[in-house]
Amino acid sequence: MQSFYKLCFTIFLFWGSSASLFAQSETPVAALNAGDTAWLLMATAMVMLMTPAGLALFYGGLANSKSVLNTVGMSYISFCVATVAWVVIGYSLAFGSGNPYIGSFNWFLSDISISSLTDTIPTFLFVAFQGTFAAIAVAIVSGSVIERIKFSSWILFSFLWVLLVYTPIAHWVWGEGFLSHSGELDFAGGTVIHINAGVAGLVLALLLGKRRSYGKEERPSSLNLTVLGSALLWFGWFGFNGGSALGANATAASALLVTNVAAAIGGLAWVLAEIISKRKPSLLGISSGAISGLVAITPACAYVNVGGALLIGLLGGFIGYFAVIKLKSLLGYDDSLDAFGIHGLVGIWGSLATGIFANPAIDSSVAGLLYGNPMQLWVQIKAVLAVMIFSAIGTFIVYKICELLMRGMRVHENLEEQGLDAGYHKEKGFNIASSEA
Repeated sequence: MQSFYKLCFTIFLFWGSSASLFAQSETPVAALNAGDTAWLLMATAMVMLMTPAGLALFYGGLANSKSVLNTVGMSYISFCVATVAWVVIGYSLAFGSGNPYIGSFNWFLSDISISSLTDTIPTFLFVAFQGTFAAIAVAIVSGSVIERIKFSSWILFSFLWVLLVYTPIAHWVWGEGFLSHSGELDFAGGTVIHINAGVAGLVLALLLGKRRSYGKEERPSSLNLTVLGSALLWFGWFGFNGGSALGANATAASALLVTNVAAAIGGLAWVLAEIISKRKPSLLGISSGAISGLVAITPACAYVNVGGALLIGLLGGFIGYFAVIKLKSLLGYDDSLDAFGIHGLVGIWGSLATGIFANPAIDSSVAGLLYGNPMQLWVQIKAVLAVMIFSAIGTFIVYKICELLMRGMRVHENLEEQGLDAGYHKEKGFNIASSEA
């Protein structure tokens, strides 16, 4: 009898533990993953580096020596302003549960706790990661209007643009908005960041008018800074694209690989175009081509193989060259540092290319035109048009609000002639010792 009781007790224990295991397998509970969290911590730091360091140096080196500090400061202050706007209400507007067009209105991340998770990472980390995206988007816009916009007006514009233009588009694409539900593919920011910022930059450039120095030959202040800035951007882009997988996984690895490939072929494409047209390759061309390749691959990086990345980056480099060297001169708009040419037009190519080259062998849930799904390209076209129209109208409205509140957006012509570093900031970007002893 004692043996019988032991047998029953053993069966009871086995049944209880098995039932528990089956119950857990039927209703899995999300848990924090240390590896994913570690990767996203690093990716966030890498993307953060892109704005106040990478983009600031890239843009600063291209500006004239009279306004190099002001140009660097535009990127730096953009990061500060966007970060504050993001945690005050921006994140909630972009990723909160709302309707297909805008998220929720939870101020100061009030609906998120220390234990909240997004997939397998802390939600606070996801907030920080996405905040760096918002920051670089508005910083890119500054490249179209350097050397002629009031610094104080830019601060207000940055704050309002992040909240009124960037966050709705981020919600449409990444926050369960209508473009997400339509099937648009934008893994890391082709529409949300590059097309959005490029179109906004063009609108601002047209509203502000041309620089007084436009058309005059002015050398960049330091190509060394520009090349260094492009290298930092290239490095940070691995966090930008690879981090968007939100985990240390195969998708992140594939995205990182094709990102590197597209940047490299983009740089080579721009140099090839220079050799054909001018017979003189330039370091500025290599840097600009690499950035063009990075912009082009961003929306497609989780959906294409190496072959697709080579074609996307190659055409991205050629398109960037055409936009900067040919189109801007032909149409006569003063997009100072080519935010529209490199980010806007190349971003459009990247988004459309995603609809062409999306490969089910990389992501089984998607397929582009070349893999039997021509409708994906049509979805991408509609998304591009929606973002361009909204960004243009939204940027115009924000500009007019700032113009009214700040009593103008453009610096006085005397200050522009003097240079914003000495005239406005009372500082110098380069302190060169006098040759007279």
